[in-house]
Amino acid sequence: MMPEMLSLSNSPGVFIGVMLVKILAVFGVTIFIVAYATWWERKIIGHMQTRLGPMRTGFHGLLQPIADGMKLFFKEDLIPAQASKLSFVLAPLMILIPALITVAVIPFGPDLHFGNFLIPQQVTDLNIGVLYIFAFAGLGVYGIVLAGWSSNSKYSLLGGIRATAQMISYELAAGLSIIAIFMLSETLSLREIVFLQQQDLWGVCSFVPNWYVFSQPLAFGLFFITGLAEINRTPFDMPEAESELVSGFCTEYSSMKYALFFMAEYANMTVISAITVTLFLGGWSAPLNIAIFTMIPGFVWLLAKVFALMFFIIWLRATFPRVRYDQLMFLGWKVMLPLALLNVLITGLVVVILQ
Repeated sequence: MMPEMLSLSNSPGVFIGVMLVKILAVFGVTIFIVAYATWWERKIIGHMQTRLGPMRTGFHGLLQPIADGMKLFFKEDLIPAQASKLSFVLAPLMILIPALITVAVIPFGPDLHFGNFLIPQQVTDLNIGVLYIFAFAGLGVYGIVLAGWSSNSKYSLLGGIRATAQMISYELAAGLSIIAIFMLSETLSLREIVFLQQQDLWGVCSFVPNWYVFSQPLAFGLFFITGLAEINRTPFDMPEAESELVSGFCTEYSSMKYALFFMAEYANMTVISAITVTLFLGGWSAPLNIAIFTMIPGFVWLLAKVFALMFFIIWLRATFPRVRYDQLMFLGWKVMLPLALLNVLITGLVVVILQ
């Protein structure tokens, strides 16, 4: 049983209060990051293209996400006459909610001690946390397909079909790429995976932590690239493809429903960055086991690593064009999947030899 359950089992009121505080804190921070990721992306891409980005709403456009949210909230909500209305309304929620739910199992710091209570800095520690993430991450594509089908539009339907094929193609490689992590850690708990990465690097270098990116660089690259494909980010944004499909599966959406699609995209970008950091980059642990770094709170390191990966994802959007659909399928089936299988084979051989 978890330490939190042991320490708070005799105080159900305290247990419920602590859980509510953690839920509100985690999801509040996530929504704040999602809102300002839109501003951050527009500013970064603007400067990379010798522009300024948002400047007029607040200091350097800092109030732009609030202005955009208010504008979309008060805009007229249009539903096509031939659309399947219930599915049309539910589709944006089916994309956003799974993205937000997956944050619950990501650890954001070491255990806190309050009196006699030991409180993990995590909404909940599941011993199958990685499977939980993959289960809910796979639900997002149902919302995209539902949006494309219920819109009764050819462009939207093509976007939904593309998303389905893309998810199937890249989820296999994504799952296989992190099997190597399970083989090394022998656990599916994200909290335990973070603790194991705090050991000395290969048992030799005491001040460098044993992040799995050092022993599994191929798995790290495969997981990150397949993650981009699963959340439909450039250069894998084929389900939207503005130059071909207008706006893909969300072509017929307007007002707050359209805003929910945007929120889901940036929520997915935040979550995939947090998962990558947790599995390969030590989670909330410091990059060096020295006093000046270990004094900094764990959630600061986690956020710093997440923001670094998000910056890299935005940088990719400003750099690379969208790939062709046949290139997308070729990369998924003939490059990523064989490499993931090869990595599992090599990791298995190394583990057996070391044992």
